Amino acid sequence: MIVVVGNTKGGVGKTTLAVQIAIARARAGQRVWIVDADIQGTASSAIQFRADAELEPALACSSFSDPRQLRSQVKQQRENYDEIIIDVGGRDTGALRAALMLADKVVVPFAPMSFDLWAMHDMAQVITDISAERDGLLALAVMNQAEPRERSADNHEAQEAVRQIEAFRLLDAQLVKRKAFSSSSSEGRGVAEQPSPDAKAVGELDRLVKAIFDQSEGN
Repeated sequence: MIVVVGNTKGGVGKTTLAVQIAIARARAGQRVWIVDADIQGTASSAIQFRADAELEPALACSSFSDPRQLRSQVKQQRENYDEIIIDVGGRDTGALRAALMLADKVVVPFAPMSFDLWAMHDMAQVITDISAERDGLLALAVMNQAEPRERSADNHEAQEAVRQIEAFRLLDAQLVKRKAFSSSSSEGRGVAEQPSPDAKAVGELDRLVKAIFDQSEGN
């Protein structure tokens, strides 16, 4: 399975999410390859930190920001892995569109802020364009960096706004804005691998990963 984590807007936590998903799936016994298609190379740096710390399980990681190289390499190597997680930069680029042409699912993180919600319409248009050229792409919207208050009006309003965008299937599972996600990802660790894991962060990630991989086109 190929899962793209992307958005046409930066700053929504997509690289953190991609790294956390990849590590979680590797810890679950899957053969995972994380592909860094973001010119900034943040995901590659995180996985290098993981390798330097000799953390297990190890993850394969490659960087391809050129769309043609990305397409070619993923097609050639996809049979070597159970799951491929592609992290794509926060703009409408050739790499983003190439990744979407290859993907089974795209996970689109958004924060409960007005600028992020406006950008979701731009991402929806990209998904619509891609879906006109191919079948079977499942677009999952995920609230990331949510307000910690259980009954936050900002969270609720953002969810309702995204729910109205036809291109997306909104997942109920969400990630609250917690230091554990950013700090662990910067070290190439999953939230469950920290010396003193944040139980709430671990639980949220577990629920989200399960929701992503349980989704099918007909459900």
